[in-house]
Amino acid sequence: MMMCYAEKISKRWGGTLVFEQLSLEIQDGERIGLVGPNGCGKSTVLKLLSGMEPPDSGMIHYKKGSRTAMLAQIPDYGPDITALEVLELAFAELLRLKRRMTELESEMASPDPNTMEKTLNEYGTLQHTFATMGGYEMEANRSRVADGLGIKHLLQMPFDRLSGGERTKVCLGRILLEGPDLLLLDEPTNHLDLSAVEWLETYLQDYRGSVLIVSHDRYFLDRVVTKVYDLEGGAVDIYHGNYSYFVEEKERRLLLDFAAFQEQQKKIRKMEEAIKRMRLWAAQADNPLMFKRAAAMQKALDRMNKLDRPVLERKKMGLTFEMSERSGKDVVRMEGVSKSFGSSGEAAELTNDSGGGLDRGGDRREGRALYANVDLHVRFGEAVAIVGDNGSGKSTLLRMILGQLQPDSGTVTVGSQVKIGYLAQRDWFPDEEKTIVDAFRDMVMVEEGEARHLLAKFLFYGASVYRKVNALSGGERMRLRLAQLMHQEMNALVLDEPTNHLDIDAREALEDTLAAFPGTLICVSHDRYLLNKLFPVTYWLEDGALTRYEGGYNDAKRKRGELRSGRQAAALASKDGKTLAAAGKNGGGREESRSGGRRSADDHGKLLADLEVDIASMERKLAVLDEAMMAETEPKKLAELHGEKQLLEAERELLYQRLEQAES
Repeated sequence: MMMCYAEKISKRWGGTLVFEQLSLEIQDGERIGLVGPNGCGKSTVLKLLSGMEPPDSGMIHYKKGSRTAMLAQIPDYGPDITALEVLELAFAELLRLKRRMTELESEMASPDPNTMEKTLNEYGTLQHTFATMGGYEMEANRSRVADGLGIKHLLQMPFDRLSGGERTKVCLGRILLEGPDLLLLDEPTNHLDLSAVEWLETYLQDYRGSVLIVSHDRYFLDRVVTKVYDLEGGAVDIYHGNYSYFVEEKERRLLLDFAAFQEQQKKIRKMEEAIKRMRLWAAQADNPLMFKRAAAMQKALDRMNKLDRPVLERKKMGLTFEMSERSGKDVVRMEGVSKSFGSSGEAAELTNDSGGGLDRGGDRREGRALYANVDLHVRFGEAVAIVGDNGSGKSTLLRMILGQLQPDSGTVTVGSQVKIGYLAQRDWFPDEEKTIVDAFRDMVMVEEGEARHLLAKFLFYGASVYRKVNALSGGERMRLRLAQLMHQEMNALVLDEPTNHLDIDAREALEDTLAAFPGTLICVSHDRYLLNKLFPVTYWLEDGALTRYEGGYNDAKRKRGELRSGRQAAALASKDGKTLAAAGKNGGGREESRSGGRRSADDHGKLLADLEVDIASMERKLAVLDEAMMAETEPKKLAELHGEKQLLEAERELLYQRLEQAES
């Protein structure tokens, strides 16, 4: 059933045409990703569909009785409302019903015989409506969303005291709890850490309504969407699959379109040559019939529907990071490092960690430990990623590597001849009143003409280089900072969320450049596509500990799960062992000793053999499951298989522990 249909809509911003005569439809229950180059109008489409802005022409039709919601600019709720109360705005009607039911319950406590029947009838009706609308699941749903988005610790705080990222997460939670029939999301993974992004993926996979998402997070799109709308040149092309399917299918279609274009161009050239010959022959022989044939062919050529030349590759940033002289073998070594919040000034520095993930309440209290006794070792040429939840101290770790912060204890050593280029999350330009070209020349000592030539590689053309820095978008600021960084002498790159604000084309250009960089890479990011593609070493920062895993993000996540399962199993085994020991002290020990004494060597050998058979069987099951996961493309089914795999791996870990105990 049709949820929404935009019919031939057009929109201009400030006299500039964004798109014209655009049509698209959204069916009930679809999860669609809206992609396209920056400036093509993706966010404008969301605003029109949400009703925030009217189209200049055309109509938007909605399913009767449907509700649409979009996370737009953060409203000003005033100083007296808490984050919890903002979340509960999603339950406005349910809370109104609940208040009325409470009033009726008070009336029934001291009943009036004349109105009792009326009160009971009203209460029964309200109770049925309350239950139907999910009133009894209200608190459970709120807790689920607050836990998933990592905002539970913010709920009692005044909303106006939260950071921009924290407010965005709270408002996202409110919209999810509203459960609109059409959910419109513009860059929903911004400000979310990895665990929150993965929770949101699962939530949206099970979402009952329709979802339209604008996002530059390719991994997120792969996991969530089942259809892609490609908005380019004022038209929408439809792809029935996830983002990876879209990339492959678009390339295939472009190649077919280009082949058709070339074939038509050949035909046009042949017709033009034939027309030219016929006109020449007609003039030489004074043949009116030949003139008519030439004119008829010219008319046919004029009527031909000419194909536009497909753009096989859009202009991308011309990035190249050159390495200066090679550094020593050890680039960074941290040994026994501990860090806590100390002075207020230092705490202020730490609040920049990964998108403002630290809240402004108890987590920023003086003396809170970020980590204790952690080690990190980065060698020349390694590409190392550091991941963890918001507020775990990832950016703080980078700042200690750079010497901007000192550890409370332990040592941080940067190797010999190491020259670091640093891309921070923010605060790149001390004077934002300067023009693009002047800000660039502050860091790169070249003449203005050469600066303009270099900036053109980063898509700053012509007079645009004279725009002020404070007028730039987040993506444009990132491009300018990358342009500065590219021309610095360095053999190690330290990157803090490098793909933030970049569109997909710019992300791909950056990835290709980083892959070609021969020096050392140290990166904090929540871009899983980048992490899996470029970083074969992952440090996971969690609960004050820093653990090194060999492998990209997916491998690290799997190994982390296995390690946690093993620890849980060991803790359980330890608990069981203590229980048995206690039973032995109470009289069971002698019987256990006697039964142990009667156990023969054959019995022990059989136990070992049985365990080895069970382990081999479990390994075969896991291998079959791995093959199924490699072949599966449906995100929901893939998530189910992944859950099954985690259970099997936990069982395998227990079997290995039992085998180890039996052999000892």
